[in-house]
Amino acid sequence: MQVDVLNANELKKSAPVFGQVSFDEHEQIVFCNDKDTGLKAIIGIHNTVLGPALGGTRMWNYTSEWEAVNDVLRLSRGMTFKSAITGLNLGGGKAVIIGDAKKDKTPALMKRFGEFVHSLGGKYITAEDVGMETSDMDTVREVTPYVTGISESKGGSGNPSPITAYGVFMGIKASAKFKYGSDDLEGKKVLVQGIGHVGETLVEYLSSDGAEVYISDINEERLQEISKKHGVHIFTERDIYGADMDIYAPCALGATINDETIQRLKVDIIAGAANNQLADEVAHGEILQKKGIVYAPDFLINAGGIINVYAELENYDRQEIMRKTENIYNTTLRILEKAAKDDITTHFAALQIAKQRIEDRKNQNLN
Repeated sequence: MQVDVLNANELKKSAPVFGQVSFDEHEQIVFCNDKDTGLKAIIGIHNTVLGPALGGTRMWNYTSEWEAVNDVLRLSRGMTFKSAITGLNLGGGKAVIIGDAKKDKTPALMKRFGEFVHSLGGKYITAEDVGMETSDMDTVREVTPYVTGISESKGGSGNPSPITAYGVFMGIKASAKFKYGSDDLEGKKVLVQGIGHVGETLVEYLSSDGAEVYISDINEERLQEISKKHGVHIFTERDIYGADMDIYAPCALGATINDETIQRLKVDIIAGAANNQLADEVAHGEILQKKGIVYAPDFLINAGGIINVYAELENYDRQEIMRKTENIYNTTLRILEKAAKDDITTHFAALQIAKQRIEDRKNQNLN
């Protein structure tokens, strides 16, 4: 009798969850399927030591289910550290819905997704992300209370994008302070890649601070609109990563800092809203460190959005939301200084602080 034995590479392919590097001790992965609405979704719950896992739902037309699984694992893991380093009593979770948000999203699909969220009994709380709008969260709220970022008219905190952008702006200013000795952005060339809700608001903040802003996006119509509206430049060169800029702010999808792009970078600072900007957080973090490029850890400086929706759970006001988001400046500066002092990457420095807070809470719970 012949017995088939899988080699290591084949085993990884046959186990797309546990075989992923990004699995990193996730507590729970939920696969959601509904034939009637066409829903195919994955909910990742990475860690709930500090509290319920809160993180947005992303709808994206993934090229494969493997890609969707990897994305939800990376995103939910990042949410754990984002909440931990920001001082929030939340764990890390995320959801992805496979499909084209412009064509496949319907109220029925969103309600069915909400029912899956509800079945988890509050262990996971959802919110808005790429491909989602505040109105979608209102629809989800019709079937479950475990959703944040609903309309202000319905008692929610509304669209988190402006607060996310403000936190990124604080991170950029702190990085400038560390790199240049001043957080004044007057005359600094900043390239914003991705001008969705967060990117556009970031452009506003940067322009008002005197920066010379360049924008890049796959949507040409959107580029023209934002350029005229805010008086900023459209980046027209072919090589965005080799651009002669001071600051690169990635605000679209993740992994733009990868083996192909990292050696071409000429900027002084990388600080943007995109999640998981480093394709390999260890290797690419070390290369940036050697090149003398200041990297503001994405899971810290893009935390404004989760601070905003957390207000719905803790019932604090707009003034407190802005205060907590503004504090991203101080935390970023502290992490950049710690990394320089300890001769470690900024990503690792931030991760150390986040993991220590989780470990401390775990020990408290055991005692």
